[in-house]
Amino acid sequence: MTAAETGLSLDELRAEAIEWARKPRSRGTWYVTEHIVRAMRAYGWTIVVGALGQPILYLLGLAVGLAALIAEPIDDAGQAVPYLVFVAPALLATAAIAVASEEFTYPVMQGFKWRRYFYGFNASPLSSGQLANGVVLGAGARMLLAVAAYFVFIAIFFVWMYPGVTSPGTAWLSVPIGLLGGLAFGIPLMAYAGTLEDDTGQFALVQRFVFMPMFLFSGTFYPLGVLPIWLQWIGWISPLWHASELGRVVTYGKPVAPVMIAVHVVYLLVLAVGGHIVARRVFTRRLAK
Repeated sequence: MTAAETGLSLDELRAEAIEWARKPRSRGTWYVTEHIVRAMRAYGWTIVVGALGQPILYLLGLAVGLAALIAEPIDDAGQAVPYLVFVAPALLATAAIAVASEEFTYPVMQGFKWRRYFYGFNASPLSSGQLANGVVLGAGARMLLAVAAYFVFIAIFFVWMYPGVTSPGTAWLSVPIGLLGGLAFGIPLMAYAGTLEDDTGQFALVQRFVFMPMFLFSGTFYPLGVLPIWLQWIGWISPLWHASELGRVVTYGKPVAPVMIAVHVVYLLVLAVGGHIVARRVFTRRLAK
């Protein structure tokens, strides 16, 4: 429609277009988040079954299987705790990191390479930074579902099997801690995924040589101190270990020096915030091509 047909001048039409663009510009992050969450409906049953089935299978498997073989409690920093109580906070954090390894890899490649819908978003008033924010929030919503489901089942198991062992007043903090651990792992991974032009097996390598060693050697199934010193460094740099240690503090009151609690929190925040800064720059540079 021309300016003559509307009876408006070009300046008035330009002002009207800018006014219409203000809403998506101001709420762009939430529009992208909505799209990411709606797109998850394509594999919604996988999300639901994984969120509900994984904690049941893991906790039952450990309670009936491995924990039954380990009769002695675990000595965790001088505190004796049942094996299942020791493992549960780490499994909760692992659930968030497992989701992060899915949502921050192939979906990012899909937006840039296969379906290229990130370019369509960026052609609208939405900015590249809002795209990065929306991807993080969308993946975070799925992570929150996973860790919340884990926490519910952990709470049920602990009340049933180990009444009085846990700290119910602070145990709920394991949910945001697990979410932070997932973001600390996933956001830097999103920045890396945004730099890839082709999928030649990089994500499979991340699963085999980053996620699996981190899962096995980050104090998930046994205290990190029992490992030889030449393997302990994997736990020290792993967001899973830092999140697991914080989860154990709030779940059953593991004795940890306040300075170490600060180290755990700061390390996770540095990974998450630093990764987000890098990811926004990667998105901006990639979408400008």
